[in-house]
Amino acid sequence: MRRCFCCLMICLLASGLSVRGEENDWPTFRGADRTGVAPDTGLLDQWPEGGPTLLWEIDGMGRGYSSPAIARGQVFILGDGLSTTEDSDEYLICVNRADGKELWRFKTGEPWEKRGPESWQSSRSTATVDGDRVYTLTAFGQLYCLNTKTGEEVWKRHLKDDLDGNKADSWGYSESVTIDGEKLICTPGGGSNTLIALNKLNGELIWNCANPDDIGAGHASVVISEIAGNKIYVQTTGSGAMGVQASDGKLLWTYGIPKTTAVIPTPIVRDDLVFFTAGYGLGGALLKQVPNNDGGVDIEEIYPNSPALQNKHGGVVLVGDYLYGDSGDSGTPYCAELMTGDIAWKSRGSGRKSASVVAADGKIFVRYSNGVMTMVNASPEEFTEKGSFKTPGSGERPSWAHPVIADGKLYLREGDKLLCYDLRK
Repeated sequence: MRRCFCCLMICLLASGLSVRGEENDWPTFRGADRTGVAPDTGLLDQWPEGGPTLLWEIDGMGRGYSSPAIARGQVFILGDGLSTTEDSDEYLICVNRADGKELWRFKTGEPWEKRGPESWQSSRSTATVDGDRVYTLTAFGQLYCLNTKTGEEVWKRHLKDDLDGNKADSWGYSESVTIDGEKLICTPGGGSNTLIALNKLNGELIWNCANPDDIGAGHASVVISEIAGNKIYVQTTGSGAMGVQASDGKLLWTYGIPKTTAVIPTPIVRDDLVFFTAGYGLGGALLKQVPNNDGGVDIEEIYPNSPALQNKHGGVVLVGDYLYGDSGDSGTPYCAELMTGDIAWKSRGSGRKSASVVAADGKIFVRYSNGVMTMVNASPEEFTEKGSFKTPGSGERPSWAHPVIADGKLYLREGDKLLCYDLRK
């Protein structure tokens, strides 16, 4: 059986397909398919008072809003000012998935600080794991490839210094890179290297996509779609949404927006549809990718940006035919029909302030920035909360790190702490 598995891996790599990890992994931001929806089933339908069972919690994650990246037996977190170090620098920390015991840490550089209010500072990008490599991006634009077992550096590139990148805002980079076959896809931003493909093994440039009208990178991560056999990378920047041909980096389509403070949420792709949203009053729009006679792809607008569907930074998930996400950053989740944008419900739950969401097993897991974690039925009928609890250690800074669900467990990063809860029945 072991020889057959090795042969399968060789065939996958030779065919250019990505080895995405086990089904119960969460190897990058919003999961392996970037939907924010976990495949888990058999989860609790109602939480007991005080929330689900806490399996373990550990300190030493430092400050930051990076979510856990989980693959095989390891969990990866980016943070600065760790309670387990004497300096204030930033590290990528790797811990054991079973009990949270630290396995190694790698210093990525100085912390992202002294830029606006204290709550805006520190780490923000979620790592991406691919086989025996993990990729992490600092707010400054330094991209590292490390060995997952040892934490040793394999290669590094700088999105600004090496690749002439530019951010559309002053909040630093927070993208999670995308691995597709031999390619690493990321977004330096700006007119010359808006989106690029690097060789994931050595960091060498494969192609670049230049959009002269792009004002700079946002905070979203790339989502892969396919139209008429043409693989397309869908991304958003400070200038709006875009589609890029995966084979050579050709810019296929753009959907421009007025300049706004920041463009943060990762788009949602279903078949030929793209749901794109941002906060600061902009709203959400639904687009359709359509093949053209030249072998490329055009974009059609199903409905334009609707302020009722805006989302600032907590993300939106699609379950069935309905979207679920926070209304801007108000802490008032909404449910809306994907194809029409019509609001089914909008309601305030047990938590307050902005909310991030993930989904699993017909449920929406809503994490409010005041530290309250809740579970809600994924139904357009009504907002029904099925349990809530306050995360230990919350309150000092906003609880902005998105929750993660993998293998029936809920992982929450709360500042210097990482907590693991059992969601299984």
